[in-house]
Amino acid sequence: MSGEAEFRRIAADIRRRIQEGTWAPGQGLPSRAAMASEYHVHEQTIRLAYDLLRRSALLDGERRKGVYVAHPPAMRTLTDVDADWPYGSEKTDTRSQAATDDLAGRLDVPVGALLHHEAIECLEPGGRSAMLVSSWWRGRRRPHVSATAELGVALLTEVQAHALGLLVDSLAYRVTRTRLDPHGAPVETADLILPLDRWTIRLG
Repeated sequence: MSGEAEFRRIAADIRRRIQEGTWAPGQGLPSRAAMASEYHVHEQTIRLAYDLLRRSALLDGERRKGVYVAHPPAMRTLTDVDADWPYGSEKTDTRSQAATDDLAGRLDVPVGALLHHEAIECLEPGGRSAMLVSSWWRGRRRPHVSATAELGVALLTEVQAHALGLLVDSLAYRVTRTRLDPHGAPVETADLILPLDRWTIRLG
């Protein structure tokens, strides 16, 4: 069995054991050396398995200080797509972008028009990422009086998956929000990416 297949097999077995209650949330897993001895593999293979489970948010902790079973992430309910995020956030990208066909349609601008862009990672009080918000607008940022929203799902990109601690191509909610001026014209549009395991959606 190849090294890659081996660490994935071990990760799947550890996941099964956690689900069966061998280790409870908050409980530390055995050291890499102990697990390597149990599975008859090199410690590096266990490190890769632990890293994979950490990226999928099943394990938590630092690589050199041991890992433990992560507590289930807090479930939140999104009811107002235009509400301010009440906790911390980090701005991760502010590079301008050319309007794609989709963005041009949402903002009623020509395809290729230069748009301001802002990507924000919304954080839980404990520091874990809860939601990713990418916004686009043309010209100066104008006030809005209302917003519309459409709900769908999307496969996470590599960047999104890394930020959320999930696997690439995992499914997430995608809320497309468009803010409108008093005349109903779009002034800003955004994609809200919300992990399925951390959110329920209830839009009026």
